[in-house]
Amino acid sequence: MPSANTTATFCATIVDEWIHIGVRDAVIAPGSRSTPLALALSNRPELRIHIFHDERVAGFAAMGIGLLGVPAIVLCSSGTAATHLHAAVVEAHQARIPMIVCTADRPPELRDVGAPQTIDQTKLYGGAVRWFHEPGIATQAAAHTWRSLAAHAWAMACGHLPGPVHLNLAFREPLLGEVGDLPVRRRQQLALSSTHRAEAFVPIAGLASARGLIVAGRGSARAEVISLLSRHTGWPVLADARSGVRHLADAAVTAADALLRDGAFAAAHQPQVILRLGEPPASKVVSSWLLASLAPQVHLSAQSVWIDPDAAITQSVVGDVDELCLGLIAQLPAATDQAWLGLWLRAQANAQRAITEVLGVALTEPLIARAVTASLPVPSHLMVSSSMPIRDVEWYGIVPEGVAVHSNRGANGIDGVISTAIGIAAASGEPTTILIGDVAFLHDSSALIGLSRRSVDLRIVVVDNDGGGIFSFLPQGNLLDGAQFEQLFGTPHGTDLGLIAAAHGVRHTVVETVDELLDATARAGPSVTIVKTERRRNVAVHDEIHLAVAAATGG
Repeated sequence: MPSANTTATFCATIVDEWIHIGVRDAVIAPGSRSTPLALALSNRPELRIHIFHDERVAGFAAMGIGLLGVPAIVLCSSGTAATHLHAAVVEAHQARIPMIVCTADRPPELRDVGAPQTIDQTKLYGGAVRWFHEPGIATQAAAHTWRSLAAHAWAMACGHLPGPVHLNLAFREPLLGEVGDLPVRRRQQLALSSTHRAEAFVPIAGLASARGLIVAGRGSARAEVISLLSRHTGWPVLADARSGVRHLADAAVTAADALLRDGAFAAAHQPQVILRLGEPPASKVVSSWLLASLAPQVHLSAQSVWIDPDAAITQSVVGDVDELCLGLIAQLPAATDQAWLGLWLRAQANAQRAITEVLGVALTEPLIARAVTASLPVPSHLMVSSSMPIRDVEWYGIVPEGVAVHSNRGANGIDGVISTAIGIAAASGEPTTILIGDVAFLHDSSALIGLSRRSVDLRIVVVDNDGGGIFSFLPQGNLLDGAQFEQLFGTPHGTDLGLIAAAHGVRHTVVETVDELLDATARAGPSVTIVKTERRRNVAVHDEIHLAVAAATGG
């Protein structure tokens, strides 16, 4: 069989195996060297094909698809094209999101001889991938290994510690060939197993306490399980925006950041034990208070990854978090009263009333987060940018049941936010709203290319304060003179974001009132809604909220 035909058959085989296992999405950045695999992917009607001009956008879109549980194939050409996937690979690694990265490469004879568009792609992403493999030029003699290669990549991406894998695929010209007979599939199905089983639940000493706290983040248990655990123990739930349990009115405390800024409240509500579920909250105030309490912290997680930046965990248990929580309910005696939980829920109610009164109706950044989250359609997804948006959603957001909240908190970068949301919207087929700052919007503006032609309901809300808003909350905002602060941290860009949207044919509007904001975001996208704010005023509003919450809770 001619080499071009062997290459075409190799690509058709690995794609066939991926489809058999469960792949449904392929993300492709245009290029020549990747032609054999691009054709193999696009020739299969079972796959949704997503084309992105920018490899960085393609990588984050593939990651967004993987956020929903099933990895996408992301393909690019050789050379610097492959380097532009690196940021998404790092985020997928840190956030444990499955993704199969395929980079095309030159054959061995074109390496280290100055051939164009050729770099060293061997282990390009270093330790950020679960597995790297370079099978070399496809040969008929190795055809019996092709399906195994595809299955191996899937298994490594979807194992007990999900994440990206990297296949570096060398293709020799000619790149166009005829597909021959595919090798026979020798397995009926791919079985993934984990050594971490909830049946081996180990009793956790010290949890039979009257003053416990449940801290729920991404990767927490299901809402109904958390509700049962809270009622059984009498423990409140400090619910992060991504926990999926903020709607539990009988258990969830969503104003913890504002409450714990009041020293009197923080001192009077010290826990004796802390049960952490999944990932930690974004709030530094909450994390610092938990650490300062010196209470033992027990961490339950479905994945064998150590998440303990404060070095505070006293015991870590890996397994199905639902089953682990149900196991605790079976082990621990039921709370004799609900006084401790009642204290927190009354403080939560008082804090929320104070926040609502301070916010009023004038559009501020906290009110934007509050109004957008409260009005989201159900079911739908919310993608929140790092920096201030994720904090405002955690501090002030009201997330309805049926809304999944996402944020790239693996590496906490502001890159790829729009791209990730496009992947989420494409894979879910459900409305997806983005809350993003202006700098993050500009950083990922190439994701708008072709957005108006994609079949996605994407509603982008941009908080435009002409620069880096979060720095005004940091010591730099108070200790540096105004000119130097603006030069290095405020970094005003002076860009008309509406014109950027218009250049890509995306409907856009600038709103000034809550009603205008809700009207704009109620319509199906793609759309860009811009809300202009002022950075210094934003700091003042947050301060007003903190004072009002302290007063409302007796501080």
